[in-house]
Parts: sequence; C-alpha cells; structure tokens
Amino acid sequence: MKILGIDEAGRGPVIGPLIIAGVMLPQEKIKILEKLQVKDSKKLTPRKRTYLAKKIKKISKYYITKIDAPEIDKLRQEGVNLNEIEKRAIVDIINKARPDHAIIDSVDIKPQRFEKEIKKLIKYKISIKAEHGADTKYPIVSAASILAKDQREQEIEKIKRKYKIEFGSGYPNDPLTKKFLSKLEHDKLPDFIRKSWATIKNMQKNWGVLR
Repeated sequence: MKILGIDEAGRGPVIGPLIIAGVMLPQEKIKILEKLQVKDSKKLTPRKRTYLAKKIKKISKYYITKIDAPEIDKLRQEGVNLNEIEKRAIVDIINKARPDHAIIDSVDIKPQRFEKEIKKLIKYKISIKAEHGADTKYPIVSAASILAKDQREQEIEKIKRKYKIEFGSGYPNDPLTKKFLSKLEHDKLPDFIRKSWATIKNMQKNWGVLR
C-alpha cells in the first residue's frame, strides 16, 4: 500500500512563494521516517530540516509545487481563495503520485469537507484523510512538512541573494519584514511581494494609492 503525505509552507507570508509538498512511501517503509525522527518542520532547526530533507528525498517519491507571489495575486484577483489554490495543488500532486491512501494537513477549518472536495477531483478510487495537525501526528506528513519548509527557505534565500536584501522570514508580523516593507516605494513593488495581501493593501491606503 502506497501512502502519500501532503503539507504546505508559506501560506501566510507577504513575501515569497507558497510551497506544497508530497512524500510517498510504501506503508512498510514509513518506519524509516520514524527512525529518522522526523517531526513537524516548525519544531526543527533550519540545519536539521535541510539534513532530513536530503534523507527523505533519497528514500521516497516526492513532489514539490511552487506557487509564486504573482501567481497567487493573479488567482486571488480572479476570485480564487487561498484554500482553493492549495486544494488545486494538492489534487495535482495526488493525481501524479497515485497513492492508495493520502493524508493531508487540512487547510480547511472543516477537514471532512476538505476530504470530500478533494475526492471529487481525483481521477481514480482512493482513501483520503484530512486532519488538523497531521504534520505532528503522521511521520509521512511530517516528512512532507519538512520538504515544503526547506524548499520555501531555499526560495527565500534565493530572493535575498538575487536582490541583495534582508527582510527576515517574510511574515507580516516579523519586525525585519515590517522594516523592509516600510522602506518600499509604492510605485516599485517587487514581484516577490504578494500585492493582494491585506498588509500591502493597508500600506497602499496610507500612501494614498488606494482610495
């Protein structure tokens, strides 16, 4: 039986991409993840995440989807909310991986509703479990969480190197992110910023760009 775990990183930041990751293993090999002591990526140091991400990639089939800030803004402008954006990426990963069973860290406040919505879009018969906190409960989802977070951090570092800037984590409540955003010129917002975020909309109101 092939088990697929799915999780995301970068749902809330105002800077950088959203990453959805899937990790698939035969059921009997999930013990390897337990031996590696995988856990929710937020409970690991960046160095440990990178180390585990390399190990996970060697032993599993994995799938990583990156949705950049401009794509997120475009979809939201078209009326597609963040849950729907994630759902589409999750369905795409499941259809590519074709597991027997998928466990998803639910982005919907109602996990069972999320399960049903995903099942409708899958091209074959599959059992699906969506659950809050799945990344802390199931090693296969913890593994996906690690890949997603590690990839997101790599993407953030690429942006920082390319533009020679520092903005912290990219989350709206990060003091370094706030400081970086406060220095931006309103007519020159870089494309790695999610312009559809309330943080930016509020800044634009203050600038007088939005009336």
